[in-house]
Amino acid sequence: MKTTNGDTSVMEMFERGKVLKICAPMVRYSKLAFRSLVRKYNCDICFTPMIVAADFMRSVKARDSEFTTSERDRPLIVQFAAHDAQTLADAACVVAPFSDGVDLNCGCPQRWAMSAGYGACLINKPELVKDMVRLVRNQVDNPNYTASIKIRIHKDLRRTVDLCQKAESAGVSWITVHGRTSEERHQPVHYDAIKTIKDSVSVPVIANGDIKYLRDVESTHQLTGVDGVMAARGLLANPAMFAGYEDTPLECIWDWVDISVEQGTPFTCFHHHLIYMLERVSSQPERKVFNSLSSTSAVIDYLQNTYGSVRDLGTWFSSLKMTLQWTVVALFLYVEIGILVILCLPFISARRWQSIFQLRIWGSVARFWNKVFFTMIIILIVLFLDAVREVRKYSGKELGTDAKLQPNMFDHLHMKLFRAQRNLYISGFAVFLWLVMKRVITLINQLATVSGTTAALQMQADHANQAAKKYMEDNELLKQTLMEGKGDKATAQGTELLRKEVEKLKQELKTTGDALKDSQSKGDVMKKQMEGLAREYDRLLKEHQELQNLQDSGNKKAD
Repeated sequence: MKTTNGDTSVMEMFERGKVLKICAPMVRYSKLAFRSLVRKYNCDICFTPMIVAADFMRSVKARDSEFTTSERDRPLIVQFAAHDAQTLADAACVVAPFSDGVDLNCGCPQRWAMSAGYGACLINKPELVKDMVRLVRNQVDNPNYTASIKIRIHKDLRRTVDLCQKAESAGVSWITVHGRTSEERHQPVHYDAIKTIKDSVSVPVIANGDIKYLRDVESTHQLTGVDGVMAARGLLANPAMFAGYEDTPLECIWDWVDISVEQGTPFTCFHHHLIYMLERVSSQPERKVFNSLSSTSAVIDYLQNTYGSVRDLGTWFSSLKMTLQWTVVALFLYVEIGILVILCLPFISARRWQSIFQLRIWGSVARFWNKVFFTMIIILIVLFLDAVREVRKYSGKELGTDAKLQPNMFDHLHMKLFRAQRNLYISGFAVFLWLVMKRVITLINQLATVSGTTAALQMQADHANQAAKKYMEDNELLKQTLMEGKGDKATAQGTELLRKEVEKLKQELKTTGDALKDSQSKGDVMKKQMEGLAREYDRLLKEHQELQNLQDSGNKKAD
């Protein structure tokens, strides 16, 4: 954005209604190269590192080293530390042709700054802040040039509101509020305090503190109603945060390499930024290797060997998918272990499991069970063979000349070998437990079938035993009856008893026959009634047809 001719203003960006995304001032870090990087990933406004205004005005060398910019480095806000209104106004006049505004640091909690009268100690001097803002607005000959302040809050929030209202009366363009006191460092941000300040002034308010992901921008806006959000450590860890990336993408890393090489960024700054960017996406052994690198060429070689170049994004995404793949395999292994533990619970019988397996939902799944089983076997075996290949690759690799350029190459290779061995164990155990689970389910079904058959046979045996016992009792009763008499008398009594049993059976047979005849006669009666009803139905149908014909003939005569 051009501001040297006064045609446009940063303030117009606030009037567009969107929540502005701003790169915070960071000592040693928010310099030109880093600002150029975050601008490629949807950062709206960038701040320079804090510059001490007195030193800036005193030394040309300080001006050349502390403030560098370019034509594309817009919109740009230069932040100064000052405790004198005239010095701040003079510094603002110097940088005005090359920037879009100045910001007064009233929030730095570092001890050296506060002891020198800079930073957070200024929030206790609202009249001085008011004078400095007014003098900057009066002395800079550009109506679109902004003068803002960045503050922390007081424990007594009324003092903070008073400070902001006095700055507003002096013509402050906007206010950035870090939602912590000067004594707080990593405590939770006081969003309620930021909202109170936003409701107390009419100028735009920027929220600062704990912005680590793009979703934090919207949530902070919803909580406080601010006009913009400023991020510091979140952007250091992921310069592409405002573009929606959860972690630093490979493209952003290589963009930083290109920008740093092009602008001649010192190695310390170049290396430190990469340490922050790779912290979330690399393991501890990888960070140990990377942090020990001591030259730009060694860093570039490491990035090339570990992640590939920006032209190899497809390969990098493939490796990312491979990582996700192994995560899925590990999760699958945990699921297998859990299922086996559940199947082996002693208080759930095999027949209960069989009844569960016979539910309708399992019946629909059983049709594809064999295909799923063999598909998983093939996939797991392929992953197992790939892990074996990786283990053989890194276990047989010897250090060459690269070890002289990268002293910790051995640690790097050892880390690769560790990952390959871990993948080997995961895939091997997954295959083994998959086969075991298949066998356990088969054994449960077989055990349930055998148990059911045994129960049925036991029931039949019980019935047979009961019938045999009854027959034996009847036989014993008959025997006792026959043996009660002696000689012909006993025989006659037995014969009489048998005759009575035969008569009883004949009587039951006769009763059954009579009931059968009665049922047959009733059936004949019902049959005759049905035939009569059928004849009556045919007669009524004929009469209905004759009446229908008479009606039709009457209608024709009427026509």
